[in-house]
Amino acid sequence: MTPRKKSEITREHILAVGRELVLRQGFGGMGLKELLDASGVPKGSFYYYFASKEAFGCALLEDYCAEYGAKLATLFDAPGSGRQRLMAYWKVWLDGDTACGMADRCLVVKLGAEVSDLSEEMRLILDTGVERLVRRIAAVIVEGRDDGSLPGSGDPVATARAMYALWLGAAILAKLSKDQAPLREALATTETLLAAA
Repeated sequence: MTPRKKSEITREHILAVGRELVLRQGFGGMGLKELLDASGVPKGSFYYYFASKEAFGCALLEDYCAEYGAKLATLFDAPGSGRQRLMAYWKVWLDGDTACGMADRCLVVKLGAEVSDLSEEMRLILDTGVERLVRRIAAVIVEGRDDGSLPGSGDPVATARAMYALWLGAAILAKLSKDQAPLREALATTETLLAAA
C-alpha cells in the first residue's frame, strides 16, 4: 500500500474541519477566514486545493454523498429480507446522542434549501446524491417484493421518494423541536407505507 501524499491529507483535513463548521453554521454562515483558522491552513494553500469557496462546497458535498453511499451500501447489503434492511436504514435516523439523531449530521437536511439558492453546481451535486439514494431505496423495495417481505404493488421509485421526503421533513422538524418525536412518527408512518408498498 502506497503512503498517502501530504496534499491528500491536508485536503481531507480542510474538508473535515469545514464539514463541522457547515453543520453548525450553514454554508453561508461559515467564513473562509474561519475555515482557514480552524484548519490551520494559510489562505494561499486553500486556493491550491480549491479554486473558490463554492469549489470547496462542491468537494464537500461530493465527499459527503460518496461517504453516505458507502454507509448505505453497508446497510442495504447486509443479510436479511428487503423489509428488514429497509427498516434498519430508517432506524439509523433515530440513532445518535442528540435529540435529532442522524439529522444533526445530515448535509441534505442542513443545506438542501440553502444551496439551492446559492449555487447551481452544489444544488446539482445534492440532487444527484439524493436521486441515487432514492433509486437504491427503490431497489430494496423491489428486493423485498421478490423475497415476499413487502407487498408487490405501487411504483417502487415513487414509494421510495415519498418515504425519503417524509424522513427529510421529519428530520427538519426534529431539528426545530430538538425532539425525536417527528422521527418516531415517521417510523410509524413508514411501517404503514411499506404495508401498502
